[in-house]
Amino acid sequence: TSIQVMVANRGEIAIRVFRACTELGIRTVAVYSEQDTQHMHRQKADESYLIGKGLAPVDAYLHIPEIIATAKEVGVDAIHPGYGFLSERSDFAQACVDAGIKFIGPSPGIVQKMGDKVAARQIAIAAGVPVIPGTDEPVTSLDEAEAFVQKYGFPVIFKAAYGGGGRGMRFVNNMAELGDNFNRAVSEAEKAFGESMFIERYLEGPRHIEVQILGDKAGNIVHLYERDCSIQRRYQKLVELAPAFNLPIGLRRILADDALKIAKYVGYQNAGTVEFLLDPQGRHYFIEVNSRLQVEHTITEQITGVDLVQSQIRLAEGYTLPELGLGQEQIQVNGCAIQCRVTTEDPAHDFRPDTGRIEVRNVCFASAFAGAIISPHYDSLLVKVISHAADMPSAARKMHRALREFRIRGVKTNIPFLLNVIQNDTFLHGTITTQFIDNNPQLFQMQPSQNRAGRLMYYLAEVMVNGPSTPLPTTSKPPYFEPELPPLFAESPTNAPTGWRNLLLEGGPEEFARAIREHKGLLLTDTTMRDAHQSLLATRVRTYDLERIAPFVSHHLNGLLSIENWGGATFDVAMRFLHECPWSRLRALRELIPNIPFQMLLRGANGVGYTTYPDNVVRKFCELAVRNGMDIFRVFDSMNYLPNLQLGMEAVGDAGGVIEGAISYTGDVSDPTRVTKYDLKYYLELADELVKIGTHILCIKDMAGLLKPQAAKILVGEIRERHPDIPIHVHTHDTSGAGVASMLAAAEAGADIVDGAIDSMSGMTSQPSIGALVTSCERTPHDTGTNILLCEQTPCNYWEQARHLYAPFECTVTMKSGDSSVFKHEIPGGQYTNLHFQAHSMGLGNQFFKIKDKYIEANKLFGDLVKVTPSSKVVGDMAQFMVQNDLSADDVLERADELSLPQSVIDMMKGLIGYPPGGFPEPLRSKVGRPGASMPPVDFDSLKQELVEEHGNSITEEDVMSAAMYPKVTGDFLRHHAQYGPVDKLDTPRFLIGPKIADEFKVTLEPGKTLHIKPLAIGDLKPETGEREVFMELNGQIRTILVKDKEAMKEMQFHPKATPGVKGSVGCPMPGDILEVKVKVGDEVTKGEPLLVVSAMKMELVVAATMDGTVKSVAVQKAPWRVMTSWWR
Repeated sequence: TSIQVMVANRGEIAIRVFRACTELGIRTVAVYSEQDTQHMHRQKADESYLIGKGLAPVDAYLHIPEIIATAKEVGVDAIHPGYGFLSERSDFAQACVDAGIKFIGPSPGIVQKMGDKVAARQIAIAAGVPVIPGTDEPVTSLDEAEAFVQKYGFPVIFKAAYGGGGRGMRFVNNMAELGDNFNRAVSEAEKAFGESMFIERYLEGPRHIEVQILGDKAGNIVHLYERDCSIQRRYQKLVELAPAFNLPIGLRRILADDALKIAKYVGYQNAGTVEFLLDPQGRHYFIEVNSRLQVEHTITEQITGVDLVQSQIRLAEGYTLPELGLGQEQIQVNGCAIQCRVTTEDPAHDFRPDTGRIEVRNVCFASAFAGAIISPHYDSLLVKVISHAADMPSAARKMHRALREFRIRGVKTNIPFLLNVIQNDTFLHGTITTQFIDNNPQLFQMQPSQNRAGRLMYYLAEVMVNGPSTPLPTTSKPPYFEPELPPLFAESPTNAPTGWRNLLLEGGPEEFARAIREHKGLLLTDTTMRDAHQSLLATRVRTYDLERIAPFVSHHLNGLLSIENWGGATFDVAMRFLHECPWSRLRALRELIPNIPFQMLLRGANGVGYTTYPDNVVRKFCELAVRNGMDIFRVFDSMNYLPNLQLGMEAVGDAGGVIEGAISYTGDVSDPTRVTKYDLKYYLELADELVKIGTHILCIKDMAGLLKPQAAKILVGEIRERHPDIPIHVHTHDTSGAGVASMLAAAEAGADIVDGAIDSMSGMTSQPSIGALVTSCERTPHDTGTNILLCEQTPCNYWEQARHLYAPFECTVTMKSGDSSVFKHEIPGGQYTNLHFQAHSMGLGNQFFKIKDKYIEANKLFGDLVKVTPSSKVVGDMAQFMVQNDLSADDVLERADELSLPQSVIDMMKGLIGYPPGGFPEPLRSKVGRPGASMPPVDFDSLKQELVEEHGNSITEEDVMSAAMYPKVTGDFLRHHAQYGPVDKLDTPRFLIGPKIADEFKVTLEPGKTLHIKPLAIGDLKPETGEREVFMELNGQIRTILVKDKEAMKEMQFHPKATPGVKGSVGCPMPGDILEVKVKVGDEVTKGEPLLVVSAMKMELVVAATMDGTVKSVAVQKAPWRVMTSWWR
């Protein structure tokens, strides 16, 4: 009958022993707990048996009677204990012997002597080996611990009398910490080992060196040289080396001799490790003997060529060391080996253990296989990586390569930290001590794993299961295609033809403005990349589609004065709905179009937001915008409020940008019968002020398309006469259909630049057609010099196709034509589109005329405003409020004190977006003043620290600025990016509605890195979790992604979770058992104060308050309660 060996353990050590047995022709038997039903180790054995049914996860592997009974029942000949659990329990070794089963390890008596650290200490003294000052007997009370420190002083360390792996070990530096650390250490030791504590003096900055030994029944003892285990965290080893680096030869011999002294003194048999500490003076002290196999035994095997596990088995069978060919002279060192312990811990958060499901891997050892569940019940070790080479630097290089090849997704690991260790100069060339990690804080400056492919597939799976992540206002769906592009003939940013930006960079803003005035012919600004799609497609055009056409624009439309592509609503919408960074868009387009100036909208003191910000926010924003590639800033204020305009203009000037001060136009200067405060005199005086402040270009911003041709002639002509040297730029919307005529009239009157859009993105609420403007100016003094074919064909065709991709947002779904009544209601182009959408989505499409009428009334209530974002939004909010509540203007005036007006109205009345000429009429009048001037400046450093605390160290200056203007939107965007990755790299149809089954497509992350993705199937609903499994193929490999079905989740009940982004909502960092709840509802707590103690992965974690406050609710109780997720508020 063949021999059978059981491993009374789990995980990678069980598999290691099984492999050794298989090589020796021995059958293997595994035991497993209920929680390890799907674990790899039970599948690697010839037979496997469930133990500990109904017991706690750890207790199952500590249940000696059942393990022995199972072994006897299946006819096991020997049991290997592995490490941890029962490996150093003498009662288990004795139970094996009593049952007639060989224990693969030392005899029960030796296990008992060596496992008791107090007894082992006495043995070392008797053998003549130096020891650290410590207690001779176990410490059973806090009084005894206090007596010891009074005699020997601090620092000290508590250790479990039986144990290892750092559990039950607590470092104490002063009397105030003694009591709590004693209690925690006792609790951990009792939970893991069921035994008591001892205490010893703590050595500062020692090296931790251990010597591997083997002994046989005949009394032969050999050593297999030493290992350096100094790189530790929480007294648990992370990286080990063999042999120890930079260890003097004489000291190496002394350590080996002392290890053999202790082993011979007790008659040691089988494998063991004698551990020492070396102080900075080179003195060594015995600390303990581990009477078992060590986790790091692998590197000793590498340098000696001795299989320690097979040696253990053969020694247990009765072989002697000489029979195994293991004389001391035969054991030699060959090269250097390094072992790294890859754990499911997050080094960025104090090595917090992580749990979850491994989604992908490039290894298949122990726990690390795709689909493996990493539970909180056991040690966090995932896999061990061993490198072996001729010398230490070579072994380190090999280890670095191996770690970089790892792809483990679904759980966090310490691999980024290990990579920093392996490359550290002290590690490679110096002497490492147990304080190596503390002394090298740069180790925590890690390059986090990007996992871009995994996160993108999670996003796609989420959309496939739960629908679009961006709300789609209509039922139209985008087709699965990409607009065709013309051949570019190797065109790149490096060979782009000269454009107006070259002149700007060479001469600066003043010279740039002078060149514009000297230019013959009409200059054009193309709004296709911003205002055009804001007006026609709800600002939803993505960077992906802008980047594709950008090289053509750079090379063939280089005569454009500028491209409007940033600011205004694009900033908010990019993050809120498109889940992409507006700053990244700006940088990407700048790289592709280096030769044409970029232009943006700056809402004066409102920046790119909808309220007033502290002055330093606006100034810093302009500085960053210029740094990221912006050139021309069209600075406007929705009410032409000069103090707000001046702040924006000064901020642009200080940042080095081109100032384009804008007059926001409303009314009709060509109608002498119209009684209005917005007459010609008003605009001319405002123009004078903007010139006085220092504008480089003067803009007439006609956001509603109210500038009739005759009005354009009058206004532009008068300004030109008063300011002959200032370039004039005119912007309008084509809502009425008169846009082209008005721009031609402006040009005749002296305008230098007008705005237009590529033909297929022009008209209606967008800008006039560039093609029409170019054609109309041909062979006139205003000839644009632009090749009409380049405007009409390629970009026009591209955008005509691209509009189909944005079918859900297409304005023509509800709006079929322009509207000349705009001269009456004065609704701006982009807002007109949005209001039209909203009316139809609420079933009020046939009553849109009512909203237009109420818009007129609301505008009069506010004293006749210039309707430009954000004032136009306020008027629109008020109009809808009046329609919904069936209110007339008289009703509002009569009931102003009792009505719950929209918040935007209230904010405007406070002056948060400025003041109209003459202020607001009663009863809506407010005090006049510029709020931003009196607002305290934003502390950018503090804001960055807050963002870093929540979102990690990758926060940039641009992220901080986004958060200063849009705190909630930015937080949501950063969380979305962390969860789903660079979704801006997806093509538009798949971003919006997800891919189809069996639809293979490509995603280019960066040049040279392309993903091939193919969705395969969506699984059935899992009723116990509310999840669906989505199957995909990534680069030819099958991946599975679990996604919560949000519709199904509505019918399910789950334990409450912490709310992301809410600082006072505190979640447990990982699942575990609640040992102690330290607060109750109503308690006042301060930041950092302990809330509860959780036991997880054999460690006790203290969950602390994240801020000062009062406890509102507690969603957990003391054990047997288990916390499975975030839970606290």
